[in-house]
Amino acid sequence: MNDDMTRERDRPGGRVTMQQVAAEAGVSISTVSKVINGRYGVSSETFDHVSAVINRLGYEASLVARSLRNTRTNVIGVLVADFEPFSTEVLKGAADAIRDTGYELVAYSAGGRVDEHVGWERRYLSRVMGTLVDGAVLVTPTVTDVQYDGPVVAVDPHTGRSSLPTVAADSLQGARIGVDHLLELGHRRIAMVTGRPDLVSAQLRERGYREAHGAAGVPVDDSLLVLGAFDADQARGAARTLLRRPDPPTAIFAANDVSALAALEVATELGIDVPGRLSIVGFDNIPESALAHPPLTTVQQPMRELGHQAIAMLVGLIAGHHLEETHVTLETTLVRRRTTAAPGAAS
Repeated sequence: MNDDMTRERDRPGGRVTMQQVAAEAGVSISTVSKVINGRYGVSSETFDHVSAVINRLGYEASLVARSLRNTRTNVIGVLVADFEPFSTEVLKGAADAIRDTGYELVAYSAGGRVDEHVGWERRYLSRVMGTLVDGAVLVTPTVTDVQYDGPVVAVDPHTGRSSLPTVAADSLQGARIGVDHLLELGHRRIAMVTGRPDLVSAQLRERGYREAHGAAGVPVDDSLLVLGAFDADQARGAARTLLRRPDPPTAIFAANDVSALAALEVATELGIDVPGRLSIVGFDNIPESALAHPPLTTVQQPMRELGHQAIAMLVGLIAGHHLEETHVTLETTLVRRRTTAAPGAAS
């Protein structure tokens, strides 16, 4: 291999080309192409030799070229609004599920700009579907009426069930479990830091909060419900509003762990003992919840399992299989830690 080729291969970011592989192996470009595509007309000895050179140089065809050549990329895309705790855990489950399927995984983020751009998933699907990926998982999409030349599965969609296959956790039952826990401890002034009003899972969690009160015969004080929007800064403001009241709640149920941890921070700032004077329950069971001081009691939704199930459904769709169940709802459970106690209990 000549010096120019060596410099190009070793240059940071330089892509190894098919021409370089051919020159290094001492064969024609057409022979390299046959080896890459598994075509006839190459001896086993030449095939092994060229394959060794490909591996040594780190040659890889681009996804677009692979798509044009084979009509398949063997890549699955996971499209997220932003890389926040929930989507990150879903991605981990997707990564676990992709092993041994023959597919690769690529994550594509909208950069958190979805508040101004509802419908982001339509635009990003048009960029990647059919040329970069064979199918896609949409995590908390704002719309689910997307139509593309490839299979799509939605995880926790804003609008709930649709014509798309969906995977979601049981937010309604999870909220009831979390609030029931506080009611059973004896709390009667239970506030809620609510989620994003446009997201069906947030709506279901508020409904579960109300249903738990109704089942216990405890009236709901609507002034104790403050918007947190699944956002840490907004949740901190909501918690300050609640905890600075002349008649503050004895407990807070937050629509997600990010909001619950924000409320815990505010309680600490205000010198309010948790759980002695205030109990807090979150929703999600993100890894940070177990590391809080004190560790957060929360409702666990199986975030990694959401990603795992979505990938399993998508691989089946790509293979042309019929899905026995197109709308999957996974169970939620209570994880008791140290942010809950009876009202007025010593810490």
